[in-house]
Amino acid sequence: MAINLQKGQRISLEKTNGSKLQSICVGINWGAIEKKGLFGLGKSKEAVDLDGSCALYNESKQLTEVVYFGNLGSKDGAVKHSGDDLTGDMGGDDGLDNEVITLDFSRLNPAVSYVAFVLNSFRGHDFGTIPFASIRIYEGTPKRVNEVFAKYDIANDANFGGHVSMVMGVFYKRNGEWKFNAIGEPTKDKKLEETVKTVTQNYL
Repeated sequence: MAINLQKGQRISLEKTNGSKLQSICVGINWGAIEKKGLFGLGKSKEAVDLDGSCALYNESKQLTEVVYFGNLGSKDGAVKHSGDDLTGDMGGDDGLDNEVITLDFSRLNPAVSYVAFVLNSFRGHDFGTIPFASIRIYEGTPKRVNEVFAKYDIANDANFGGHVSMVMGVFYKRNGEWKFNAIGEPTKDKKLEETVKTVTQNYL
């Protein structure tokens, strides 16, 4: 599975040994914004609240559930959110993901055919101003990374500047098999509800 996807690529979740990928994690890492004081004297840190969320759809592309900071798990137990990080790393990059969403395909309700992951900047901080903001989608657990198969370097990709919302990617079921579409596109949306609507209209 040694795949580092570029946006727009699609992959099957079958591993090199023929077995199917059972669980994945979406990890989001970012830092607080450093601000200079009055007349350029001193520095302070401004907390940044990024929110990773997951939208579940049935075969008819109807939204059935959203897992986000206000609903930390899907009803079937397949999707779990680590909880809301309101600040980002205040002391520089500690190398750990600030928020992690886990998805266990084996527990997913059979009626679910699409699982979309999105990111929103809750307080409206421009993605282009947030230090070391990045996303990785990988096989493993929140504490163990086995294989990263998609990465988005938000902080250093000019396409994300001027935006506060993005669609990371969509897992979709075809003939009983799960595949992944690495979207990695910023949107003009301001809030989670708008971003989910954009997914429904454009990315399923």
